[in-house]
Amino acid sequence: MQLGIEGVSRLYKGKVWGLRDFSLTLGPGVLGLLGPNGAGKSTLMRILATVTRATHGSVLWDGMDIADRPDGLRSVLGYLPQDFGVYPHLSATEFLRYMAAVKGMGAGSARRRITELLELVNLADAARRPLGGFSGGMRQRVGIAQALLNDPKLLIVDEPTAGLDPEERVRFRNLLSELSGERIVVLSTHIVSDIEAVATTIALIAQGELITHGPPEGLLATVGGRVWEVVVPSRELGALRQSCLVSHTAHRNDGVHVRVVAEQAPAASARSLEPSLEDAYLQALPTRRNQGGHVQGTSR
Repeated sequence: MQLGIEGVSRLYKGKVWGLRDFSLTLGPGVLGLLGPNGAGKSTLMRILATVTRATHGSVLWDGMDIADRPDGLRSVLGYLPQDFGVYPHLSATEFLRYMAAVKGMGAGSARRRITELLELVNLADAARRPLGGFSGGMRQRVGIAQALLNDPKLLIVDEPTAGLDPEERVRFRNLLSELSGERIVVLSTHIVSDIEAVATTIALIAQGELITHGPPEGLLATVGGRVWEVVVPSRELGALRQSCLVSHTAHRNDGVHVRVVAEQAPAASARSLEPSLEDAYLQALPTRRNQGGHVQGTSR
């Protein structure tokens, strides 16, 4: 089982590049596709899901070009897009039965699978309620269920934890971890903690280009010995942001505790810290280097 992305580019109207020469080879496991909003993550997801065609390059599923033979991939594909729509007058069960029919599932197997999935996403008690009355998080859980209907070998989820509360987010992360041994999972997000929890490999994308790719520990190694904490008065924070890459700040009684990524200690009083994935991510982004800022971690 292999997904090959070979020199994929996507050009939109107005000569705007959504992707530029993106190449990656994936096997079973969870790929965390991490990047800021507008980086090209959703463009890549739509191409992998056969919704959009690449302008240049190709995507191969077990050696077959999905542009020429999309049905071979679609039969084993589960896809949760970022903007997932539902039919408001259908219940969760009715909607999932409809999606199962679209995927070509038999009525009996669909019925059993839907019951399992509604339990899995904690919607069994709301199975017969119209989707129009669901909260955003509940609709997202329905979307997760439909992506898993056909027990896919390639699961693509774009910002899947949007709208989920902390307990639901942990539940979904655990689910992805359980699924990853038997299939290829592509998890696209700008939330670092989602990637940190489940990804076996990470790809950083910015401005439509692949910045780096590898296991989490490889990315962490890029900032080893370069993360510091320094305490400064509030009035000095602005100047520190101008001179250093700031990944986090916290106001305390003794001043502002500032987490900094820098080659050298930013002050004599600075203490060395263990690097986090968030530190490495911020340092790797070409538009954020040498700029202050805070990357989103556990919330949107």
